Amino acid sequence: MKVILTEDIKGVGKKDEIINASDGYARNFLLPKKKALEATQDNLNKLKAKQNALQNKKAKELEEAKKIAEKMKTITLKIKVKAGENGKIFGGVTAKEIADNLKSQYNIEVDKKKINIEETIKVLGTFLADIKLHEGVNAKLTIAVVAE
Repeated sequence: MKVILTEDIKGVGKKDEIINASDGYARNFLLPKKKALEATQDNLNKLKAKQNALQNKKAKELEEAKKIAEKMKTITLKIKVKAGENGKIFGGVTAKEIADNLKSQYNIEVDKKKINIEETIKVLGTFLADIKLHEGVNAKLTIAVVAE
């Protein structure tokens, strides 16, 4: 019996996958526990529509990420910090601070986990950070750390 899985089932398949399950397994386990739907023409059409909507959403997110990446090439993010006489920063500039400053200065929201800096910035100067915006879309952001 052909069924459409409504959730991931270990050893059977992933969500929204169409599988051939034995009649007993489908009727006695998958269908009563709502882990699968029978693969009728109506349910197959709903699945196709859902996959098309998801594909369109991913395409829009990719376009948005590319626009943000282009914008990031041109900007220099200025972060003001307290520093000692020799240019050492009290504390350091972290990915969270970079994300917060991007949001406040340029209205660009980036998850702090997607910002990659080699190590915490502890001196004044200009630095580059890699930012993963989307699958396959990375941007380089110039960060200028200046004293208050």
